[in-house]
Amino acid sequence: MKTNLLILLLFFIPNFSFAQSFNEVKESAEQGDAEAQFNLGIMYYTGEGTLTDKKQAFYWYKKSAEQGFAEAQYNLGLLYNFGEGTLTDKKQAFYWYKKSAEQGDAEAQYNLGVMYYTGEGTLTDKKQAFYWYKKSAEQGDAEAQYNLGGMYNFGEGTLTDKKQAFYWWKKSAEQGIAEAQFILGVMYDTGEGTLTDKKQAAFWIRKSYENGFEKAKEFWDYKELYKY
Repeated sequence: MKTNLLILLLFFIPNFSFAQSFNEVKESAEQGDAEAQFNLGIMYYTGEGTLTDKKQAFYWYKKSAEQGFAEAQYNLGLLYNFGEGTLTDKKQAFYWYKKSAEQGDAEAQYNLGVMYYTGEGTLTDKKQAFYWYKKSAEQGDAEAQYNLGGMYNFGEGTLTDKKQAFYWWKKSAEQGIAEAQFILGVMYDTGEGTLTDKKQAAFWIRKSYENGFEKAKEFWDYKELYKY
């Protein structure tokens, strides 16, 4: 009997803890605490301590975002962008990404760069795309580093600079972005933006292929990089 009771207690304690935490967070959120409102949004979104409810997640993210909480502004932008808990609204997504980006959120800066680049939710502006990619890249966002490398390479929103393209693609490659690893390998192979180095070319092309980028295998074979 004691064993069965222990099993029941072990089963119910985690759920009780989550429920207690949820109630505490909800109470603080209802009192206007911006961080609690953000955390409550997360709990509703993930179903932690309560049932999943995207509309409630949206509601509490918005409450927090309107108080200037950067992480909530970013998450609210995501919900507007993908139509979760609300109707899809690219202009509102852009608006909230920008609010968050201006406070230094690296992911918001990256997404803002994407929207400026594609003209989604705003007018296309390659200079602004470059600006926000760079802000995000400097904080270590791998996707922003990859896109920034492309902008330097093709002279979009900035002057063409192959050395800077190489620099940022290398940063992205070192964080495991397969496409960046492939491009880095090609640059080492051709000596574009850096000195020719076949061993480094072979290293990065192999890395890219191991990460699932199929074109890397074609390049590996064509250039006979197995020799290095």
